[in-house]
Amino acid sequence: MIKIVVAGFKGKMGMTATKMVLSHEGFELAGVIDPHAAETNLQDIPEFHGQNVPVFKTKEDMAAAVVPDVWIDFTIPAVAYDNVQFALEHRISPVVGTTGFTETQIGELQAIAEKNHVGGLIAPNFAVGAVLMMSFAKKAAEYFPDVEIIELHHDNKLDAPSGTAIKTAEMMAEVRGKKQQGHPDEKELIAGARGADYDGMRIHSVRLPGLIAHQQVQFGNVGEGLTIRHDSYDRSSFMTGVALACEKVVTMDKLIYGLEHLL
Repeated sequence: MIKIVVAGFKGKMGMTATKMVLSHEGFELAGVIDPHAAETNLQDIPEFHGQNVPVFKTKEDMAAAVVPDVWIDFTIPAVAYDNVQFALEHRISPVVGTTGFTETQIGELQAIAEKNHVGGLIAPNFAVGAVLMMSFAKKAAEYFPDVEIIELHHDNKLDAPSGTAIKTAEMMAEVRGKKQQGHPDEKELIAGARGADYDGMRIHSVRLPGLIAHQQVQFGNVGEGLTIRHDSYDRSSFMTGVALACEKVVTMDKLIYGLEHLL
């Protein structure tokens, strides 16, 4: 039985992850963390009636009370780095869906994981379909170097571009090389009209109510086009990947970036 804590359990993704852990026969929910929680036990929340699970306001309180194997983190970028560092230093394997990490931060966390011989995963997207979308885009970029990414998310998302869009661009850049797209003399009549620039590729972020998580990778070539798109219509789409990660990280001794490394 893998003992798990969920940080940020009151957020939409955290709540979904909490329900997944409770329903998974191989997992035990050891506790949940949220600094703003008024409850002291999960069963104080009507939809979790009968679930005797402690609610902690701080990670320090959690570590003093329970000894989990895995730390699921769906918090916010401002606290995620400290959370993951804390988990690794306490030899708890992190499974992190919070985005916004820099390359430097990921490298620092990987060094801590290696020092402590702890496995973990930071993934910009836990939907298996999204991982396949990124892999297909990387393959296509070998032959279609002219490409733009349009990512669409709910209007409460804090970071832009999304971690998935950045990861997709990084993967395509490995095989595409740097190429500046568009007319060399093009001019933005409104700043930002052409989107963010990543090695010459353009990334466009859409934020609207009603959306969950969607990404379209659009390629263009002489006389043809190719579009690769993934849509998550419900947050439950991410839970297959989260569950897989929880099962895998406890057998690892390093922190990896990207769910594709576990498939």
